[in-house]
Amino acid sequence: MSGTVPPAPTGWALRAYLAATWLLTPLVPLLLRRRLARGKEDPARFGEKLGHASLPRPDGPLIWLHAVGIGEVMALRGLIGLLAGMLPGHHFLVTSTARASAGVFARNVPERTLHQFLPVDAPPCRRRFLDHWRPALAVWCEQDLWPGLVVETHRRGIPLALVNARYDAASVQGRERAGNLYRDLYRRFSLLAAQDETSARFLEAMRPEAEILRHLSLKASAPALSVDEAALAAMRAATAGRRVWCLASSHAEDEAVALAAQALRLAADPGALLVIVPRVVARGGAIAAMARQQGLRAALRSAQPLPGPADQVFVADTFGELGLWFRLCPTVLMGGTFGPVEGHNPWEPARLGAAVLHGPRVANFAADFARLDAARAAREVGDAEAVAAALGEDLSPLAERARTLAESGAADTERLARRLAALIGGRRGDV
Repeated sequence: MSGTVPPAPTGWALRAYLAATWLLTPLVPLLLRRRLARGKEDPARFGEKLGHASLPRPDGPLIWLHAVGIGEVMALRGLIGLLAGMLPGHHFLVTSTARASAGVFARNVPERTLHQFLPVDAPPCRRRFLDHWRPALAVWCEQDLWPGLVVETHRRGIPLALVNARYDAASVQGRERAGNLYRDLYRRFSLLAAQDETSARFLEAMRPEAEILRHLSLKASAPALSVDEAALAAMRAATAGRRVWCLASSHAEDEAVALAAQALRLAADPGALLVIVPRVVARGGAIAAMARQQGLRAALRSAQPLPGPADQVFVADTFGELGLWFRLCPTVLMGGTFGPVEGHNPWEPARLGAAVLHGPRVANFAADFARLDAARAAREVGDAEAVAAALGEDLSPLAERARTLAESGAADTERLARRLAALIGGRRGDV
């Protein structure tokens, strides 16, 4: 399969999509300006969405990898590191769509790697993007595919790979309703790889003639999140002698459980401190107010850099510091697991040796939590009483098993990296 770009049909559904992108092209600047006015686009990098590169292309071969948001982009770091070791002459371009992803990735960017926002899927935009970057390989992550960009990349003879594929029931139904559009797209890929069996079976139904590679989620093998060592030292000094635990990437339903658990915990340990890291940092003030309404003393990191001795809840309403909190807190309750969000990435705290607790709602990371739970490397806690009880236990064996399991994902990712490197073969990246 090395270097092979498979032939593929263009059925009526895909042709209709491509025609629509031509018709809608005049509206693209207007739509982007509306998003810019709502704060959803970076004004300094607005042109990237139109395919205008804001960085020069490095000399030599370049591999392009795309993911949507923060979690998906950060998961690519381990794969990039392995590819960089296998292909020392190559550079890497990571694209994403979510504005917040750029800032977090910039603090954790791998060597020889650049970041741009993915252009809108309109003919002039995608052509400008590909004309400038001229990748030797295009790697799409999870389930986000822009059909026009896929077709144009394939038309230029650039191998395509889909990795870390993950489809729940709703996304499978959506793709099936799209007729043969996705079948035609998947036939343009030289490599398809899924992170769970449900997703692998879906891809096999779409491409029965193709081998579907199985691998552990890339999030499991991603390098540890970065940290400001001075900030970590200051936080450790400020919390010395206290049992500190964390609610990470929280939403309202998670916060209600965690605050109730903290109230229970304080009865047994008056010095306990709960750090809440909201998924949306702008909610920090509302979370602190909710804690105070329940009789808990709360402070905001944006107003008070360090928790005081009397603070019982510390709301970390600052961006990009999960690496700090996962190192500080030996126990982490994962947000999104008590409400409709259905979970966030448990591998980031596991990688840093924290014991992972989670609620019952984990559909977004079902395979990940199932693997951790089965290995007794994470624990489900159904309510505030269960959280408070777990906090009173020695969870270090659970944390150690989680760290070991996270490290085992590296073997899967290395196998995937070798398959990707083989797709390039003797092909030059500056075509």
